[in-house]
Amino acid sequence: MTDTDQNAPADLREETADAAPEVAEQDRTVELENQLAEAKQNVLYAQAEVQNVRRRAEKEAQDARAYAATAFARDILSVADNLARGLSAIPAELRDDEKMKGLVTGLEATGRELDSVFQRHGLTKIAAMGEMLDPNKHQAMLEMPSDQPPGTIVQEMQTGYMIKDRLLRPALVAVAKAG
Repeated sequence: MTDTDQNAPADLREETADAAPEVAEQDRTVELENQLAEAKQNVLYAQAEVQNVRRRAEKEAQDARAYAATAFARDILSVADNLARGLSAIPAELRDDEKMKGLVTGLEATGRELDSVFQRHGLTKIAAMGEMLDPNKHQAMLEMPSDQPPGTIVQEMQTGYMIKDRLLRPALVAVAKAG
């Protein structure tokens, strides 16, 4: 064995000792880079979640503004129904009577104004007569013999209404019976 052979293990130990801090430093760098990447990912997830919460809150606020009058609108529909029933109950001969003409004209003007207010606030009547039954808008109360195709609405008992794009009250209808 030569001196170089005996010194080889010592040289190897020195090289290994010098490389050990370098390897440890690289491992630490890799670990820190992984932590940084994870932190960046978490920040992105948090930002996305904040954006989703903001969108949800904006949508809820928009819906609250659009549909805030729903309960009031349901209540006022009964007033509109009673006004329409009252107007339809006035016989033709009383409509032509000079004493009643002012009353009838006032009631009709009130009905038109009520319809105008409904329009301004997004309340619309649901079309029913002659349409096919749509369970999303119509409520069938009875079936009647008719020359219309089965499922066609042949009588409207109560007008239905939508508020914007939502059902406020279904139309109560009678539909044509098959055979």
